[in-house]
Amino acid sequence: MRKVDNQTTNRSSLYCAIFGHNFQVSKNITYHVKEYKCCNCKKEMTTNSNGDLTELTPKFKEINSVLKRIHNNKLIRLSRQRIDYPQIKMTS
Repeated sequence: MRKVDNQTTNRSSLYCAIFGHNFQVSKNITYHVKEYKCCNCKKEMTTNSNGDLTELTPKFKEINSVLKRIHNNKLIRLSRQRIDYPQIKMTS
């Protein structure tokens, strides 16, 4: 059973080596930062500060989780401000 799993992984990585990875978005962290996962070999990538794809290491996973928490808190705070301060219509 173990050899079958390894052969599947080797075939997937061979496919990616020949044709390239087929990355799809697995998580939206912010509007600009996303995590990607290859459909074939399950390799995970993320965008770095320059907007380039880099391998998703434990360090980047931690950075992305903190960034997502900060981004969500900001969105919550902004939505509360919009509710607390409705737009005033000016009449002449």
